[in-house]
Amino acid sequence: MSGTAYTTCLWFDSEAEAAARYYCEVLPDAVLGEISRMGDGAVLMVGFRLGTQEFTLLNGGPRFPQTEAASISVSCSGQAEVDRLWDALLADGGVPSQCGWLKDRWGVSWQIVPRELMWMLSDPDPGRAQRAMAAMLTMGKIEIAELQAAADADGDAGALSEGRGP
Repeated sequence: MSGTAYTTCLWFDSEAEAAARYYCEVLPDAVLGEISRMGDGAVLMVGFRLGTQEFTLLNGGPRFPQTEAASISVSCSGQAEVDRLWDALLADGGVPSQCGWLKDRWGVSWQIVPRELMWMLSDPDPGRAQRAMAAMLTMGKIEIAELQAAADADGDAGALSEGRGP
């Protein structure tokens, strides 16, 4: 293995430290890293880790705002975790979108996705998978019970209830 390391860098106007601290407060397995300062003491970069993924948040000024072209996807275990993260990341000015996507108050795009969605979309019955996909496309925040109901619309007992999920 080489000594090469990979880190995702996100450009912020001036609130990199506040964002990193907030993410470490609300996201599971998030750890704050080093904070680099400029000569005047202002924060330049903040490191943090989500699980095994390293991030650097850079205070670079207003020149390059965040866009939906890049997002952080969070695979959640269950509706309670989806609800908690959805609400936390929307707090204080976030904007919901569709299909589990949102932008937080700093403009960073997130995908809050329950693992159950992926199980439903990979169901061996293509009809069930298509019905789950069609339901997901109508949602903002992903609602597992509604996905399951849509997938079960033809009377099938359901992938999760038959043990085809976790």
